[in-house]
Amino acid sequence: MTHLRQRLADLEDLRAASVLLGWDQQTMMPPGGAPQRAETLATLQRFRHELFISDETGRLIEQAHASLNGIPDDSDERCLVRFVSRRWRKSRQVPAVLAADLARAASVGQEAWVYARQRGDFTAFAPFLRHNLELAKRYVECFDDFDCAYDALLDDYEPGMKSSEVARLFGQLKGELVPLIAELSRHTVDDSCLRGEFPVAAQRQLIEGVLTRMGFDRHGWRLDDAVHPFATSLGSTDVRITTRWDETYFPGALFGAMHECGHGLYEAGIAPSLQRTPLGHGLSLGVHESQSRLWENMVGRGEAFSQVLAPLVSNAFDTEISADTLFRAVNRSFPSLIRVEADEVTYGLHVIMRFELEQELIEGRLAVEDLPEAWNARMKAYLGVDVPDDASGVLQDVHWSAGLIGYFSTYALGNMIAGQLWRQVHEDVPDIDQQIAAAELGGLRSWLVENVHRHGSKFTTSELLGRVVGREIEVEPFVSYLKAKMATVYGISLPPNLLEKNQ
Repeated sequence: MTHLRQRLADLEDLRAASVLLGWDQQTMMPPGGAPQRAETLATLQRFRHELFISDETGRLIEQAHASLNGIPDDSDERCLVRFVSRRWRKSRQVPAVLAADLARAASVGQEAWVYARQRGDFTAFAPFLRHNLELAKRYVECFDDFDCAYDALLDDYEPGMKSSEVARLFGQLKGELVPLIAELSRHTVDDSCLRGEFPVAAQRQLIEGVLTRMGFDRHGWRLDDAVHPFATSLGSTDVRITTRWDETYFPGALFGAMHECGHGLYEAGIAPSLQRTPLGHGLSLGVHESQSRLWENMVGRGEAFSQVLAPLVSNAFDTEISADTLFRAVNRSFPSLIRVEADEVTYGLHVIMRFELEQELIEGRLAVEDLPEAWNARMKAYLGVDVPDDASGVLQDVHWSAGLIGYFSTYALGNMIAGQLWRQVHEDVPDIDQQIAAAELGGLRSWLVENVHRHGSKFTTSELLGRVVGREIEVEPFVSYLKAKMATVYGISLPPNLLEKNQ
């Protein structure tokens, strides 16, 4: 086991170097550095891949497995060997040159996307997206043990999940969201307090105060600017998060920062014993997104935290806004263009349409040149929104430029998981809302560390949820939470969940 751990530590160091270069590309690197950066990332990925899939790594895995007699199934050692064995078998089927090509294309695509998005020019981005899709299809062809092409990609972000199961869950979610959106459209909430003149310096002051309360620690964290907000970590004591600014609308930067801080808290809370191993990061992006969505929406946009947030907003912008006014304003539901700025009710439809478009692209049912038209049509059909330009439409997300095909569904899965965890923490800590209203976030943070964060990648989503809530991923807890919240925001009664009727 000692020799395997050393090999894995070396691999994690290479991963950290790549992560650092990727973070730098999105925050600090001058544009002229892009070509060299792509080659450097490709070389690092090739070395890392070759080292991992080697026969020697396989021999070390076998030796470690043979030493596990009598060790509990949930021990660090047994979980590590199980995790690495699965990933080694899958990675062995991928040629090192393809792994390098994917890394290079992701770096090149990032810069192409930034250029195209600034100009609203999908035509300029299309060749890079087409190349990423070609590489994704080559990647899928490496495997013969998945039910469909999309499953091989989804498995990288939500291990063991099937696209058929995602489609089933999304069908239930859509069935609840569509009538809820229609009902809320008949009512109004005043959100004018969210729009005006909000200098970036004042927004930084506000965000720093909020993030500090959440657990942001300058000794081990950074907050930087990025075109598209993201979070990453080089370990539990080196967490990097970003946000972006709009001087006419402060919630975008604020809740974007809270979202990314939720990711960061997950990485910072992983047990020290798992650091410099593949278990030292969140395994499931569904679980990872549950943390960001929980902190952004269930806490950040929650009624309890509005008691904390309203005075901070008033002080930052030299205004007077009550907790009730702020709570209602930040939860106003209305169809909009931008996913990362969408309210909780409409957000799921943004994700569902991306999930559907990804499958059509990877299965060859949708051509790249037809993507903007398909995107715009789906936005109109699902959200009733007319897309004015590609920058606020098909070019708004960074994921496809970086080859992250199969990722989008985890955002909505994360909402569902967050709903389950939110219900459970209220059962386990009955006064959690009172704690949050008093700006005491340590109780929630400790519960999440104990039940979710510290385990890192030790457990699959099903295993983790089984331990914490005793259930698989379900839609109903999230929908129930959402309806209760919207009923309070709008001061109306809402019908029971269809899911509850059918149980």
